Amino acid sequence: MRRTKSVKREILLDPKYGSTLITKLINTLMWGGKKAVARAIVYRALERVAQSTKREPRAALEAAIENASPLVEVRSKRIGGATYQVPREVRGERRLALALRWLIGAARSQKGRSMVEKLAQEIELAAKNEGAAVKKKNDTHRMAEANRAFAHFGW
Repeated sequence: MRRTKSVKREILLDPKYGSTLITKLINTLMWGGKKAVARAIVYRALERVAQSTKREPRAALEAAIENASPLVEVRSKRIGGATYQVPREVRGERRLALALRWLIGAARSQKGRSMVEKLAQEIELAAKNEGAAVKKKNDTHRMAEANRAFAHFGW
């Protein structure tokens, strides 16, 4: 067990929307320390979402994150000579991190358009409970449901 509690860094509010959620999205999207580039991509994608859905961009992003956040996941646990996939509940911070990672990964996996267009489309789809990020969440839930028999191995 850890001797001292790990210190959580304070996440600053983003300058345009005043949201820590958007700051986390920018930080997750950022590659190679290029925060200005990531910030520009996220802001333009949110503007595009606002134009196409006629909703406030922050509300659309929150709906997308809510729909892409997993409630349960499977973790490997070795017991005897066998490895079992044990379903576990997901903590709030990890739930948010996975949702952001899956949204950005789904946007990056598309081909042929700019990152702004891909991210905007993925946010719109996730807000409507569709898209690759929501499919990944559903697959994770399905895997946990299939392995429910091993839940008693939880730690």
